[in-house]
Amino acid sequence: MADHAQTKQFVDTFWEENIVPTITDYIRVPNVSSMFDPNWQENGHVDRALELVKNWLDEHKPDGTMLHVGRLDNRTPLLLLDVPGNSDDTILMYGHLDKQPEMTGWRDGLGAWKPVREGDKLYGRGGADDGYAVFASICSLLALREQGIDHARVVVLIEFSEESGSPDLPAYVEHFAKEIGNPSLIVCLDSGAGNYEQLWSTTSLRGLIGATLRVDVLKEGVHSGDASGVVPSSFRIARELISRLEDETTGAILPEALSVNIPDQRREQASQVAKVLSEEVVSKFPWIGEMRAVGTDPTELILNRTWRPALAVTGQEGMPALKDAGNVLRPYTTLALSLRIPPTLDPKQAKNALEKLLTSDPPYGAKITVDFHEPAPGWNAPALAPWLGETLSEASQTYYGKPALHMGEGGSIPFMGMLGEKFPEAQFVITGVLGPQSNAHGPNEFLHIDYAKKLTACVCHVLERHFSK
Repeated sequence: MADHAQTKQFVDTFWEENIVPTITDYIRVPNVSSMFDPNWQENGHVDRALELVKNWLDEHKPDGTMLHVGRLDNRTPLLLLDVPGNSDDTILMYGHLDKQPEMTGWRDGLGAWKPVREGDKLYGRGGADDGYAVFASICSLLALREQGIDHARVVVLIEFSEESGSPDLPAYVEHFAKEIGNPSLIVCLDSGAGNYEQLWSTTSLRGLIGATLRVDVLKEGVHSGDASGVVPSSFRIARELISRLEDETTGAILPEALSVNIPDQRREQASQVAKVLSEEVVSKFPWIGEMRAVGTDPTELILNRTWRPALAVTGQEGMPALKDAGNVLRPYTTLALSLRIPPTLDPKQAKNALEKLLTSDPPYGAKITVDFHEPAPGWNAPALAPWLGETLSEASQTYYGKPALHMGEGGSIPFMGMLGEKFPEAQFVITGVLGPQSNAHGPNEFLHIDYAKKLTACVCHVLERHFSK
């Protein structure tokens, strides 16, 4: 068995000497995901990030590791490491290296591509979501080998299109099918944490339907004094269409086809988490003034963000900036819609229901156009095998001093749904470092270094126990 103190010392030292400096360099690279940078090949930022990490892997990968660089035509690249083990069993470890765009609102002295360390927090885009994963995966393997601890064969798969919904990943899973094999355990380090005090295991992920809704009413803008009262506002029509989908008072999604029955086990887990987090369920967000949450029951709020559908309007076109806004009734309004759907809801069914809802019987005969991104499926974890449940509890107690907790997450990791279908007998450990205020996708994103170190040590524990189960 591994010496836990020795594991902790190795992980802490390796992180400080070999991981933090490289993640710092990685944050400087603006390699936003392909959906946000259609010219990603010409701009070269993805290749910069790939070469940075590949060079690090060439220096630090465990002895005997085969490193594959996937470059399929017209697809973002992929890194795959085949790490030999002491059994024919296979563990698949997953992460991604593409990033969300900068976003506005970074506080003074910080920026998306400007790494800044303040104590245990390393600020900048992509460190926590999900640049650290590849480094933590390798560190966990090296920590075991440093003590001569046996582990199964490990395949580390790192993609570059996750923030775009992983459109390139299925082709690579097929291309590297032989190298991936049939894993019995899948470890994903791209999820969240309810606090920084214990290990968190993700039990479910919501899916995502992304779409742009465009409403056209005129061929060109006209004087609002002349047209208002005669020509319906494109914004009002868009608002009316969204009201078909969402109750504007409560935020509840109205069509029954977009909801599911929440399993009793997930309700019970949400209740247990609510008892631990209590007001932190709400207080972790950067509220302004007297703003309050949509409810007061922490259990229901957890279920809202993990099992119930919810809409966010994330962008718009057709509206001028305030300084350019004249008295014009605009010809069109376009809104970007982000609809989170329950973990077990079929994303194609959800897409079809949404399209029919928005386009049927258009108000005033307006021209309604809805363009969809590739729907992202949700995921609901299989029941934990007894050995894995015990292992997660042991790991959390050993390295955090508190028990592990299990909770769904509101975001999506498209790869998990794909793997759940492809490897139905596999066990899953979905975890991550995105705790309170870490703010992935938004301003002031940070990686909590101390928490990430302990999480890396917990992964060591899981890999060790998997071999000896």
